[in-house]
Amino acid sequence: MASPYDPMAERFERQRALPDGVVRSVRGAVMAALKHLDRPRLLDLGAGGGRFGWPFVAAGDDYVGVDLSAGMLRVFADRCAGGARAMLVQANGGALPFPDASFDAVLLIAVFGDLSDWRPLVGEARRVLRSPRGAIIIGRTGAPDHGIDERMRQCLDTLLEERMPGLGMRRRRSVAGREEAVRYLAAAASATTELTVANWSVERSPRAFLDRHAGGARFSRLPRAIVEDALRALGEWAQTEFGTLEAGFAETHCFDMRLFRFARG
Repeated sequence: MASPYDPMAERFERQRALPDGVVRSVRGAVMAALKHLDRPRLLDLGAGGGRFGWPFVAAGDDYVGVDLSAGMLRVFADRCAGGARAMLVQANGGALPFPDASFDAVLLIAVFGDLSDWRPLVGEARRVLRSPRGAIIIGRTGAPDHGIDERMRQCLDTLLEERMPGLGMRRRRSVAGREEAVRYLAAAASATTELTVANWSVERSPRAFLDRHAGGARFSRLPRAIVEDALRALGEWAQTEFGTLEAGFAETHCFDMRLFRFARG
């Protein structure tokens, strides 16, 4: 099962680094939500290289990480070398190899960005969840709507749309898909909780954005000439907009979680 994340697995976390305290806070919030259970069984869909899963493994939690990318799972396994062992499974999140009602919590952390259809993933999450004691937990990092990263993304969407009609809309559809999934779960849930787990300051620049996106999974299936042309045009736009690609901008980012409980599966 090939994944567009395989070629970028080794550098993925360097491009999307988070403060250590953030990922520890995510685990703390999850375990606090499940404190009524002695030893909850956790399923992390889209576990990747263990950016969020490693604190659970290090703490000895009953954790299972699933990802379609063998490359990302190898990074996760390497992270565990010489220490705690992780239960990692290569599988499609829309067709999980687990029986019904197998887990007390299903984590969907930063997984909606590359999905063409959220329904199979969310449907499987509900199928394997133990209700009513369990929870589906959606988590995501948030950045300012008018921050440097968001402005660069919006311009990049426009440039891609000009070069390949329909392509620039893909990210917007993924954002809309995540919100559709949230609305679906909220309508089906017997209880919903929203919380901000962490806030932190970070400095962003146009140059850093270009460097991160040059080898991103989003571009792995596109003609290289189109990718290079769009990024070149984005750099020119940023040079005019901000004066220099090295301009630094301080932003406050956050990590938000939504927890959904169900009266039944």
